[in-house]
Amino acid sequence: MSGHSKWSTIKHKKGAADAKRGKIFTKLIKEITVAARIGNSGDPDANPRLRSAILAARAENMPKDNIERAIKKGTGELEGVSYEECYYEGYGPGGAAILVESLTDNKNRAVADIRYIFNKYGGNMGENGCVAWIFTKKGYISVLKSEVQEETLMETVLEAGAEDVREDDKYFEVITAPEEFETVKQAIETASIAFETAEVTMLPSNTTDLTGKAAERMIKLMDAMDDCDDVQKVYTNADIPDELIENMG
Repeated sequence: MSGHSKWSTIKHKKGAADAKRGKIFTKLIKEITVAARIGNSGDPDANPRLRSAILAARAENMPKDNIERAIKKGTGELEGVSYEECYYEGYGPGGAAILVESLTDNKNRAVADIRYIFNKYGGNMGENGCVAWIFTKKGYISVLKSEVQEETLMETVLEAGAEDVREDDKYFEVITAPEEFETVKQAIETASIAFETAEVTMLPSNTTDLTGKAAERMIKLMDAMDDCDDVQKVYTNADIPDELIENMG
């Protein structure tokens, strides 16, 4: 399983257990606001990024009023903070690639905080383009093998437009083009197949295996990035044993 996918799946469980609802809502509101502004539309039917952001917010049980206010701030109907979208790249412990997506109203603060996290946990921020080439934007859905027969899942998602189905010891991974993600996800839901994670994300083309102290420091680095207010999402190609991530949660 790819480093990001494994991290994303387990972090999803940890996030639910930790109940960091306020921080989750803040990040989702930022994404909705920026999606409405960049897409020049508060209509989710005409704005795919906004549609995905709203679906993510609903999945976290965000109140409808919060979603509507965020959209109106993005379209300019209500006053709001103007967020700038930036990407930062670098390397973590063991040389693992890290791509950081930031939405911030203060770029100087964001870059300082992100650089500090890299340095604190044995990584270093790199130049633009140093690791971005490793990642490709894809739809990603993980399904526990215990939830479905492989043949049933394959038939369901490939007919709906999925690109590929991968697997490891525990999960099936459904990979889609970003524009096909919602159609494939809906097909899975219609077939009553339970999934662990469903998102449009950045998947790495290769992975870096980490164990021991390097893996522990990498987990701490990723947790610190997740907790940074100016960091929207963080991606890595680090492949870390599931048990280690869960035990450090």
